[in-house]
Amino acid sequence: TAAIAALRDGHLVGLPTETVYGLAANALNAVAVARIFEAKKRPHFDPLIVHIGNRSDVDLVAREVPPVAEVFMNAFWPGPLTLVLPKQPAIPDLVTSGLDSVAIRMPQHPVALELLQALDFPLAAPSANPFGYVSPTTRQHVLDQLANEVALVLEGGSCSVGVESTILSFSEGQPMVLRLGGISLEALEAVHGRPIPTQLSSSQPHAPGQLASHYAPARAIRLVAHGEECPAPGAPFLRFYQKEQPEWSLSADGTTGSAATRLFGVLRSLDEEPDGPEVWIEKAPEAGLGRAINDRLLRAAHRA
Repeated sequence: TAAIAALRDGHLVGLPTETVYGLAANALNAVAVARIFEAKKRPHFDPLIVHIGNRSDVDLVAREVPPVAEVFMNAFWPGPLTLVLPKQPAIPDLVTSGLDSVAIRMPQHPVALELLQALDFPLAAPSANPFGYVSPTTRQHVLDQLANEVALVLEGGSCSVGVESTILSFSEGQPMVLRLGGISLEALEAVHGRPIPTQLSSSQPHAPGQLASHYAPARAIRLVAHGEECPAPGAPFLRFYQKEQPEWSLSADGTTGSAATRLFGVLRSLDEEPDGPEVWIEKAPEAGLGRAINDRLLRAAHRA
């Protein structure tokens, strides 16, 4: 296919996944990977996720897999879970920002899996948007912002999860959550059988999505706790869910799953009026996918 040929030639391809659309390049080709950073204007200290199409491909990317990581792979792959593992020398340092570890996941989206399984190399693929801006959840979002940077963008419909993957690292054999995402902390802990610590922000990140300011539209955002009223009377107020005005709801039906799929589209829509008054947004319930949604909202609202 055209996508396979483009990737083999070192070009960038827009790739649908169940989380967000990715900006994909051959993960073993440092020149192609450099094009990702250039296209996104992404700082080189922010590492990329490597995507694989088969469990056996882990050995191409990671030099060792602790038994506890295998447990999470068995439970959640393919799916929105990224594991940080010691890297193989074949992975360019640019992919990992010079770290000796690499972030790996096997996406669940059929288009992504079919492409990955047809290639003889893994793909580095961060979200297909300019760095720090709202992640894309449709093909059109990618074309709107990066059409001149990609050879093509594969069509995969709207992303079913809508927030990025959860990221787990393993230090001394113990899991730690570096980014909340499409797999809830509760689901991870149910598999692990005990609590899992989190370390979610860093100025020197060990995984993508750890910077304090990220996912940000141009229009200013303020947040209120779930269940609270807007403290600024008359200001635009986006509730988590209101049946009477679903268009001014983060969730279409009151569930966190619906809010996750709508989140980046809602943030993106705010930029239709970038100089408009600041918008107040009610946070999601702090449980399950709500934690990942609130993490993205906090980063979107952060002003460095």
